[in-house]
Amino acid sequence: MDLETYLPAIEATLQQAVAPLEDGFTDELHHMMCYHLGWQGDGAGVEARGKRIRPLLVILTAAAAGGEWRTALPAAAAVELVHNFSLIHDDIEDNSPLRRGRATLWKIWGIPQAINAGDAMFTLAHLTVLELEQALPAATVLAAARTLQRACLLLTEGQHLDLAYESRNDLTLDAYWPMVRGKTGALLSACTRLGALVADTPAPVLEAYESFGRDLGLAFQAQDDLLGIWGDAALTGKSAESDLASGKKSLPVLYGLSQEGEFAQRWAQGPIQPEEVTHLAKLLRQAGAYDYTQSRANQLTEQALAELEKAQPHGEAGQALRSLARRLLHRQG
Repeated sequence: MDLETYLPAIEATLQQAVAPLEDGFTDELHHMMCYHLGWQGDGAGVEARGKRIRPLLVILTAAAAGGEWRTALPAAAAVELVHNFSLIHDDIEDNSPLRRGRATLWKIWGIPQAINAGDAMFTLAHLTVLELEQALPAATVLAAARTLQRACLLLTEGQHLDLAYESRNDLTLDAYWPMVRGKTGALLSACTRLGALVADTPAPVLEAYESFGRDLGLAFQAQDDLLGIWGDAALTGKSAESDLASGKKSLPVLYGLSQEGEFAQRWAQGPIQPEEVTHLAKLLRQAGAYDYTQSRANQLTEQALAELEKAQPHGEAGQALRSLARRLLHRQG
């Protein structure tokens, strides 16, 4: 099953979701949305849009669980809008100048307008998921809306911990997992739960799909942490300096600190300067952080796939879910 088959329908649903902003008075706000989603402005195109992993998860889960994938499109668009709302705000909070190889929204329009655009995108997400009412019972639509809202709360809790951890020096490896369960696991588990809801699956199957998404999210974040230090900026679309220089307590960093070696000694002395990043990344790798992080990502991916098998996914869509999970682990950007 070619994932590219679904992308035109996803893009069309997303464009329809942000269309209410195109009314003459808010054309600029609409353009900001279109810029961030990769449709307009310098560098617009497939690379600027991102991989649309989350809407694909919703659609593939719905199909693999025996549902009609087109029915799941409003939920798929909603989670992508929530994801992009979080990216707009993350870029501001992390002072990131680049996203997907382009200037971030706040770098072009300023922080106040970028915050407002993120808020608008968040609201549109919740309006979009309600479009499920065109094909599904009210109780299912309510459950889907509740799933999305719960994921948003967990997402902001995870981001709170991520920011709070930057100023703390007493963290252990155990502190990492509550942060990423909210920051990444919550939305990916919402994706697979939403797909299963659309397909009207029994509770045990619903829970298995949800667990698959959660563990896949944890694996995805571990891999993202690895790329945030050792990734190729030309492929990731953002500077590899940011995670070390900003003091983020990513999984490799927390592991390196736990080893109490040369990396940990330098970290304790104060902020990392941009010119030190390459050397610190080398020290971190020597401490075993790269291998540990990759191993945990592998383990979590296998755990996610085991949960997927419990759900007994059907046909080509089920195989596509397995392939997507593997692809996420081995991505370079």
